[in-house]
Amino acid sequence: MLSKTAEYALRAVACMGSQVGQPISADQLAVQTKVPRRYLTRVLQDLAAAGLVTSRPGPGGGYELCQSIDKLTILDVVNTVAPIERIRSCPLGLKSHTALCPLHAELDKAYAATEAAFAGVTIRALVESTSPIHPLCESV
Repeated sequence: MLSKTAEYALRAVACMGSQVGQPISADQLAVQTKVPRRYLTRVLQDLAAAGLVTSRPGPGGGYELCQSIDKLTILDVVNTVAPIERIRSCPLGLKSHTALCPLHAELDKAYAATEAAFAGVTIRALVESTSPIHPLCESV
């Protein structure tokens, strides 16, 4: 259901969220998240352009979140890189469908439920989960 780009962005944000205040190089993020370095760089650029992350060049530099993990949600990250597309009108362009048909109405309800679920989970909730498995990135 999620695009590869959204998945990669969530992995990177989860890793940065688990190390708040400590810049992480793109190389380190790529290793920890198992995201190809070139692809990760593009994702990080999108996150930076949206104001979710910042980058510092040079020794000791890297990427870090510039939004609070208490407020930043899964939906914020997903919508930054690959927004969930809701169905607002007939995808077939049928003029007689002035409202969504039952099929598309149900699909849109599922998208709305997904948005609501993603909006309800902060990055803090992910990285401070009581699960013994560290979310979305490999422990090093």
